[in-house]
Amino acid sequence: MSDVERRAFAVNGLELRAADDGKRRLVGHAAVFNSLSEDLGGFREQIAPGAFAEAIDKDDVRALFNHDPNFVLGRTASKTLRLSEDARGLLIEIDLPDTQTVRDLVVAPIERGDVSQMSFGFSVRPGGQDWAKDDEGRTIRTLKRVRLFDVSPVTYPAYHATDVAVRSLRAWQAAERAPRRGNLTKALAAQAEAL
Repeated sequence: MSDVERRAFAVNGLELRAADDGKRRLVGHAAVFNSLSEDLGGFREQIAPGAFAEAIDKDDVRALFNHDPNFVLGRTASKTLRLSEDARGLLIEIDLPDTQTVRDLVVAPIERGDVSQMSFGFSVRPGGQDWAKDDEGRTIRTLKRVRLFDVSPVTYPAYHATDVAVRSLRAWQAAERAPRRGNLTKALAAQAEAL
């Protein structure tokens, strides 16, 4: 899974809710639409509405704490994690396990406000990204279709430019620099190969 990328967001409204059955649920947004990221190593990124639609329908997504597979909080296959897109972004709802470990390591820090960020692990589906320059000359990557692996409340939200994202950026830049006549097919083939 070397093509997995992670993005983290500070979110407003990450909250714990008590369900009718007395169990705790974590509710918030793991991603926000149409909002530019920090510089991710030569480019900025945004997520288009609909980018998660296929993932919500098809992917078996885990809710983890800090992307750690040893701390599973929920899963779409078991219906303890529910995902949907709303006008703001990727909305998550997790039925938290009622264990002392989760109460101590997840619930208490969120209640105190020590953990207030969310992150998601993904890869780009074929044809699921666009690269362009904005009016200020910045390179912008727009995620349109992603495969979703996990959503996570995280302690340290950090944007890490992964090898996959950087390879994809370099391929797009090479295609942009290629002469518009004659070598366009070759440049596009090189871009596709880099993905």
